[in-house]
Amino acid sequence: MAQKILVLGGHGFIGKSLMKVLSNSNYEAIALSRRNRLDLTRYEDIKYFLRLYRPKVIVNLAAHVGGLPYVAKRHAVIFSDNTQMALNLYRAIQDVCPESVVINPLSNCCYPGQAEIYTESDWLKGDVHPSVYSYGNAKRFIYNLAACYKMQFGIDTRHFFIPNAFGPGDSTDATRVHALNGMIIRMLKAEMARQPTFEIWGSGAPIREWIYVEDVAKLLALAIDRDLALPEPINLAQGKGYTIRESAEAIALAIGFRGELVFRTDYPDGAPRKIMDTKRFQQVFGDYQFTDTYDGICKTVDYYQNVDLSFYKVDRHNLHSPIARDRA
Repeated sequence: MAQKILVLGGHGFIGKSLMKVLSNSNYEAIALSRRNRLDLTRYEDIKYFLRLYRPKVIVNLAAHVGGLPYVAKRHAVIFSDNTQMALNLYRAIQDVCPESVVINPLSNCCYPGQAEIYTESDWLKGDVHPSVYSYGNAKRFIYNLAACYKMQFGIDTRHFFIPNAFGPGDSTDATRVHALNGMIIRMLKAEMARQPTFEIWGSGAPIREWIYVEDVAKLLALAIDRDLALPEPINLAQGKGYTIRESAEAIALAIGFRGELVFRTDYPDGAPRKIMDTKRFQQVFGDYQFTDTYDGICKTVDYYQNVDLSFYKVDRHNLHSPIARDRA
């Protein structure tokens, strides 16, 4: 009988991609979320499903989160919900299946707000940025909670830091999606409305690291399949990024946006550079080949055009992306 993997949040953005990857594995993967009546803020709900499936692995992708405007209005609720879900999860694991291994993806917003290079050994050396204070600190809480359950009950948790994820399968609500997907949605709508300009806050100079959602799923599946003794935590990292300007220009090219990109320099830029260190990643995953960023952007544009067929479509033949220049 195949061993079971529970994917909490399995109908969400990363969860759907992970379920697709795991469908070709030797495990029996089960997606759980509110869609099949799992409410992680209710202890009895998670306890019921753990008893039902007795999983070997639990991937905890469940979270209450959204874009910065969404989070800014809900700091207390987001911290409360995410910490309550974690408390219920670990208590239920200890009660039902303490032998289960927990895979715990962490957002890169957990890193100190002033950091420019995200090195795992330094991730607790400083406060998270005020804009993500609730979510970043909730994830730090979960990391420490997992450590306590390891010390007292021997429950094994493996932590992975994820850069700014993008790709198909995210929400169609620009206020709830990840940053790059949000820009894609807004620019598609601007092109559909034939807007002459598209505004981007800041100068466009800051550098950010992106990761395509299918790469997140494949790497998490590799970590499960290899059952490695991992140095904790690990960045799922390429160690490179693109300026906001380059990213916006690549999106405009993929969409065929005919307006002008306007950078609002009256808004602050934030940190000039946020890139993940790759040393631990290379020790575990070697020379894993990430999806080309421009190709990922094109696939994401196609996804949003297909979920809303009123979006304008462009023939990309012979188009050349400023990001694609860096492929070699």
